[in-house]
Amino acid sequence: MTFDPEQLGLAKADLAETLRTLRKRAGLTGDRLARRCSMSQSKISKIETGKTTPTLVDVERILRALEAPESLITEVTALARIANTEWQDARSLRRKGLDKKQNELAHLEKSSTEFRFFLLSMITGLLSTPEYIRASLDHIPGDHSKAIAKKLERQTVLYDQEKRFTFLLTEQAVRFPKLPAAAMAIQIDRLTSLTHLPTVRIGVIPTATYLPGCPLNTFTIYDDRIATVESSTGIMVFRDPRDVTAYLDEFSAYEERALFDEDAREHLSAWADAYRS
Repeated sequence: MTFDPEQLGLAKADLAETLRTLRKRAGLTGDRLARRCSMSQSKISKIETGKTTPTLVDVERILRALEAPESLITEVTALARIANTEWQDARSLRRKGLDKKQNELAHLEKSSTEFRFFLLSMITGLLSTPEYIRASLDHIPGDHSKAIAKKLERQTVLYDQEKRFTFLLTEQAVRFPKLPAAAMAIQIDRLTSLTHLPTVRIGVIPTATYLPGCPLNTFTIYDDRIATVESSTGIMVFRDPRDVTAYLDEFSAYEERALFDEDAREHLSAWADAYRS
């Protein structure tokens, strides 16, 4: 499905109004509709006022309870999918200040328990040295000292014993030369050291590894509730369970082919030595 970024901010309000209108046309009160689709009346109310964004499954249950025709179900569920997707424009994020994005990520990390990172082309800030973080921002004009400090501060979450992290890094992501050779070797050494943390699993995917499908983007999954997908112009945030499940399945397929523990450390050591030489 194609998303128009300008639609995403309007879709939630449009969806709420559409569902409310359809219920009234069917001659049902919120309480009667709630009983028909096995939801609470308060949830129906929150959906219709836009306080809660329903999942596609919620929307389908409501539309079935309203005996909506298939053509209408298709139209409204398409709107629901847009409503469950958020577009974060890179230029807007920069105008607001990159440190504000770091606060948002810190909140996500605080409220989540299990994290899955698929890193296609670069190393994420949670695993980076200060030099690598600084280099990753050097193409953006301005003073990034606050953003760098917050990125480093966020790394403490890796030591939270109640959380679990799995990072999958392609060889390209590990070896992409963001720094001079000596500094890149130190960055890769950091990855090696983090493989010993009990809360962290780091898997590497050598270039020669066959991967199913065609990996297109770096993405992160928070528990089984949110998936964020990065592009060069911004970030898509998916909250619908079906979209999140699709990324969970993709992650699992890559995880099966990744190398962990001693196998990962062997490759990381070789890649670091290549920079030293």
